[in-house]
Amino acid sequence: MADVKKKFTSDVAQITNKDEKAKALAAAIGQIEKAFGKGSIMRLGDNKTLDIEAISTGSITLDAALGIGGLPMGRVVEIFGPESSGKTTLTLSVIAAAQKAGKMCAFIDAEHALDPIYAQKLGVNTNELLISQPDTGEQALEICDALVRSGAVNVIIVDSVAALTPKSEIEGEMGDSHVGLQARLMSQALRKMTGNIKNANCLVVFINQIRMKIGVMFGSPETTTGGNALKFYSSVRLDIRRIGAIKEGDEVLGNETRVKVVKNKVSPPFRQAEFQILYGQGISHEGELVELGVKLKLIGKAGAWYEYNGGKIGQGRANAMKHLAENTEVAQEIEQKIRDLILAKPLPVTSDIGEDVVEISAKEEIELTDD
Repeated sequence: MADVKKKFTSDVAQITNKDEKAKALAAAIGQIEKAFGKGSIMRLGDNKTLDIEAISTGSITLDAALGIGGLPMGRVVEIFGPESSGKTTLTLSVIAAAQKAGKMCAFIDAEHALDPIYAQKLGVNTNELLISQPDTGEQALEICDALVRSGAVNVIIVDSVAALTPKSEIEGEMGDSHVGLQARLMSQALRKMTGNIKNANCLVVFINQIRMKIGVMFGSPETTTGGNALKFYSSVRLDIRRIGAIKEGDEVLGNETRVKVVKNKVSPPFRQAEFQILYGQGISHEGELVELGVKLKLIGKAGAWYEYNGGKIGQGRANAMKHLAENTEVAQEIEQKIRDLILAKPLPVTSDIGEDVVEISAKEEIELTDD
């Protein structure tokens, strides 16, 4: 025992000085890299890819609320909300933005409800989009994992977690009890996939639905399907809600939509963004440009008239939006100026969630009139 203690003391004494410690550390790192591969361990300062690449959501206000200009690559994202709140529309807008950036996208349609015509209207190139309509939850997640490990797919959408039905439930009888099967399936899949997603720098977005917990007396009774694993593994969680209708007379043209960033590991959370989703068109890009342009004083407003760079672009909001839709170069110029302003500095995290920059005032019913 005395000999062992003496040897231990001698070994510690040999690495007391700084140079010896550095050599010992280098030797340990060398052994680890030899065993597990180059890059398995490194100093944080040696990593030159700390800036996280992001894919635009199609909404400037939401990109700003996310803090990095969009959804982060190499991460898991969850988008959840009630029915007809705009979940699929938002993810299709992400695909359209990713395709414009030259990225390969895949859509795993577990709900078997994707409308390719609507996707095209939102700017998705359906000829280049990979689509799978799996029979079981296991099949859907295996396909997702295979696409991630291929390294050739950059964005994967899974629509939705609630539709990822375990094989044993599909093969069973109606009324059979299958407690916790879906939660175990999601937990196992995410444990397996998360590392591959990071290594492949692939964005995986899970769409989820809301359910009600029974017997909740205090707090929100709402919860999402698939257990708690997705909540933990997600770097970003977005809560999307319909908060009002967009009307022209008695005709409803679309929805006012609010998105809350309820979790964010890449930027400060708890911000929110509001934008319009028009039926058959998707997110109202020109509407955001007009609203934010006026707020940031890039677009002038005198009475009902809107002007930019000294020239009038329309009387009333609808005409200003129409002008920007027809003049894409002007719209792109305004968008770039807006992005430079609202993404140049961190947005404040307040109860009003950056109302001066991020939030567009909401009304239960917004009429598109000339005033």
